Amino acid sequence: MSQVTVTINGRQFRMACEDGQEGHLIRLAHGLSRRIDKLRGNFGEVGDARLTIMAALMVIDEMSELNGRLKRLEEDMAALQAARVASAERVQATQAAIAAALNAAAERIEGLTRELNQTVGEAAVAMG
Repeated sequence: MSQVTVTINGRQFRMACEDGQEGHLIRLAHGLSRRIDKLRGNFGEVGDARLTIMAALMVIDEMSELNGRLKRLEEDMAALQAARVASAERVQATQAAIAAALNAAAERIEGLTRELNQTVGEAAVAMG
């Protein structure tokens, strides 16, 4: 575990974090401190504890909104995946129908060719 000193609302706090997470923790503390500064600018001095709680509530509100967006995006992605599967199945069915139609047409052409060859052969015998 690493230790890092962060500054929040003008006060320094010694915090423990996982090795390699020091920069992340410092950025988080800076973000919280910015929110507190913004609230102080909007509401004046209403007490450190109250400003900290208001900033924490702002963060929780943002997280709640993001979680809602994430849930909607996951639902949209699931619907798109289902549509992709259905579309792929339709493509396969269409390809199978086209192949069957082409095979039937080929068989019909072969049959007509045989009949035509037989008719031409009979006509040649009759003329000959």
